[in-house]
Amino acid sequence: MEIWVNPACSKCRSALSLLDAEGAEYTVRRYLEDPPTAAELEQVLARLGLQPWDITRMGEDQARQLGMADWPREPADRGRWIDALAAHPVLIQRPIITAEDHAVVGRSADAVRSVLGAARPPGE
Repeated sequence: MEIWVNPACSKCRSALSLLDAEGAEYTVRRYLEDPPTAAELEQVLARLGLQPWDITRMGEDQARQLGMADWPREPADRGRWIDALAAHPVLIQRPIITAEDHAVVGRSADAVRSVLGAARPPGE
């Protein structure tokens, strides 16, 4: 399991605390220091079942500077959004937790717990 975090984010710290309390094994990726590539974002989006605009932090200054609120949200525009997320990782919603073929945006305890269940073998 991997969790993409910004250490300054309270939701990220809460998710890490919950993972620790549950005894989960995970690796931490500080995605602002180690940004995901466009290919990694595509993979995570597929696992999340979301579009890039669904995980974009539209309230960030960078999103306003890029005018992203006015960008089309059609399949043909995915590449533009993914490229922006890869170039400006501060725009990526956090934390993102991946386990096996499942992923969640872990902004709530329920979301974090849902990935914990997916990461455990049946019967545990």
